[in-house]
Amino acid sequence: IAELTRIEAAEFEVFSEFLKKMKGIREAGGHLLDHTAILFGSNLGNASAHSWRNLPILVAGGGYKHGHHVAHDAKDNTPFANLFVPLAQRMGVGIEKFGSSTKSTIRGLES
Repeated sequence: IAELTRIEAAEFEVFSEFLKKMKGIREAGGHLLDHTAILFGSNLGNASAHSWRNLPILVAGGGYKHGHHVAHDAKDNTPFANLFVPLAQRMGVGIEKFGSSTKSTIRGLES
């Protein structure tokens, strides 16, 4: 566990540096980070059980509301595909559904 903790801490350090560099690049109307949506996470919610439920996902940039944790119902999971609909819409892609999505919004992603 200690080794995994060190690896994950190093991954987050690299991710943090990446975000800082993106924020340091000025563009018309803000920073590159303001105009980019970045997902960081895992394909497993519980690696020991190889479970794809309750995935830990971090959304950065894109002008979204940040600085908070959103926990969705663990028993009635929000489909991960629901996250991609508002991300695509924000990029100008006119979709209402993506894969197995059930809604075109996701709680906690408001800007």
